[in-house]
Amino acid sequence: MTALALASEITSGDPLAAASAMRARGVPPELAAAALTQVDLRRRAASKFGADAASMFFTRAGLEQATRAVVANRRAARLVAAGVTTLADLGCGLGSEAIAAARAGIEVYAVDSDPATAEIAAANVTALGLDHRVTVRCEDATAVRVEDFDAVFADPARRRAGRGRVFDPNSYSPPWDFVAGLAERVPRTVLKLAPGIDHALLPPGAEGEWVSVDGDLVEAAFWCGPLAEVPRRATLLPGAAQLTGSGDRKALVGGVGAYLYDPGPAVVRSHLVAEFAETVDGRLADPDIAYVYTDEPHVTPYGKRVEITDVLGFSLKRLRALLRERGVGRLEIRKRGSALEPDQLRRDLKLSGPEAASLVLTRVAGAPTVILGRP
Repeated sequence: MTALALASEITSGDPLAAASAMRARGVPPELAAAALTQVDLRRRAASKFGADAASMFFTRAGLEQATRAVVANRRAARLVAAGVTTLADLGCGLGSEAIAAARAGIEVYAVDSDPATAEIAAANVTALGLDHRVTVRCEDATAVRVEDFDAVFADPARRRAGRGRVFDPNSYSPPWDFVAGLAERVPRTVLKLAPGIDHALLPPGAEGEWVSVDGDLVEAAFWCGPLAEVPRRATLLPGAAQLTGSGDRKALVGGVGAYLYDPGPAVVRSHLVAEFAETVDGRLADPDIAYVYTDEPHVTPYGKRVEITDVLGFSLKRLRALLRERGVGRLEIRKRGSALEPDQLRRDLKLSGPEAASLVLTRVAGAPTVILGRP
C-alpha cells in the first residue's frame, strides 16, 4: 500500500497520532508528513473540486488560489460557445482552468513559471485522464507564442513570498503591461483578476464580470474582443443568476420603505446596483449607500432582504433598551457607510433573550441611521 493510500485510511483527527500510526506501518517520517498533508488538502479541496479532489494533488497556496470547478466549467462552456478550440493557459497553477477547458473539448497549452506547480498541474491532468488534450510546461508566460492559439486565458500571480497578497496590478507576475497587452495580440482573451480590480483598467470594449460562489465574491474576469457580450456582468453561482448592465447608471433615490435589500458583493463590485434596484422596483435612501429599499417584498437572487420594523438615529442607550424590551439575544449586524465596528457594538449592546433580529448601520440622506428588522 502506498503512503498516500495508507494516509487516506487513517481517520484520527490528531496529527501526531496519525503520524505515529504511519510510522508504525514503516513509513518514513518525511513521507508520512507529506502523505497526511496531501490527504488533508484533498479533503479541503472537495468544496472546490468535488469528487475530482480525491485523485488530485495540491499545495496549500495552490489550493487557495485555484479556480473553483463551478467557475472554471462555466468559463470553459462560454469559450466553447464562442468557437474556441485551442487555448493558451498562462499561469495555470494546479490546472483547474486547463482541466475544465479540456473536458469541454478545448486543446490546452498550459504553462506556469514555478517548476513544482507545473509538475503538480501535469500530475492532475494525468490523474483525471486529460493528458491527451492538455500539454503542461514549466515556462515563462511572456515567452509563449500566444498568436498560435484561438484564445488566451491569463491568471497573473497576485502573491509574493513573504509579502502575501499583492493588490497593485503593476506588481503582478507576469507584469500588468504584458497581461493587459494580450488582447491586442489575441482578441479572444480572458483575464482572471482580483475582485477589487479597478474598473478603469478594463480594456476598451471589454466586459467586466464579477463572480460570487455561495455568496462569496471570488474573482473578476475581463472578457476581451469578441468574447465581450455586455459592459458589466454580475454572476452568482452555483445558481447561474446573472445581472448585466452598463455599470454607470444611477439608481433612483427616495425614502426608506418597508423592506431593505443588501445586494450581493458581485452586484456591488460590478457597479450594477441601479440595475438590481430596477428588478425589485426599488430605490436608494442615500445616493452613496448601496442598500435598496422597496414598499413590497420581492424574491430575488441578487440580495438579502430585511423586513424593516424600526428606523432611528443612533443612540447606544436607546438601542440597547429597545433590544432588551424585545428580548433580542441573537443579532445579525450589517453596515454600509458607518464607522461603527459590529463586534464592539455587539459587546456594548449586552444582548440577552430568545429572539433574533437584523440590525443595519447606515446613512439615510447623509444622516447616520440604525435600521432594525427581521431577516
